[in-house]
Amino acid sequence: MSLGRHFVPLDLDVAIERLADLIERSPSFVRVAIDGPPCAQPEVLAEALIEPLRFRGRPGAHVRAETFWRDASLRLEYGRHDVESYRTWLDAGALRREVLDPLVASGTYLPSLRDPRTNRSTREAVRHAEPGTVVLVSGALLLGQELPFDRTVHLTMSAAARARRTPEHEAWTLPAFDAYDHDVEPIRVADVVIKLDDPKHPAVRGL
Repeated sequence: MSLGRHFVPLDLDVAIERLADLIERSPSFVRVAIDGPPCAQPEVLAEALIEPLRFRGRPGAHVRAETFWRDASLRLEYGRHDVESYRTWLDAGALRREVLDPLVASGTYLPSLRDPRTNRSTREAVRHAEPGTVVLVSGALLLGQELPFDRTVHLTMSAAARARRTPEHEAWTLPAFDAYDHDVEPIRVADVVIKLDDPKHPAVRGL
């Protein structure tokens, strides 16, 4: 059921079921972006989709974008709190090369590349995906990088809501999300948008 371009109140559990229905209709392997600031917890939504997809006969795999961050020597070249650098922490080329392209070309993908906390290689082996596998990539600032996602979901919050829910030690990242909203307009380009200003009363567009 399409609700057009307007936001409507929708229980998050219902939204997850409808999102699983939408993904299920996609043929073959599916690459889904679950995009949102850390305070929106896109990884939680990705994990919540695994079981509904399995119930629909679609194996799911969750890849955290932060495990494809650039090496710390590049990320932190201009300091630990440089906003412009933060916007390029994701190694989009590696994510495409190791996950998104090979999933379609050969049915394989690398589940992770580097531990974002230790900066060490995770030494994960390439995995062979079952037919119909859905790879859910969760993380921040995923859109606008010409990554070949088949479906895109954006978890949106107002600047004020982000500020309220972002831990103090991460507050320096907030201008990056303000710039992302302005430059990329994820609320416009994503297939599905879930508004989480009040997590207890989400609103959804595109389902």
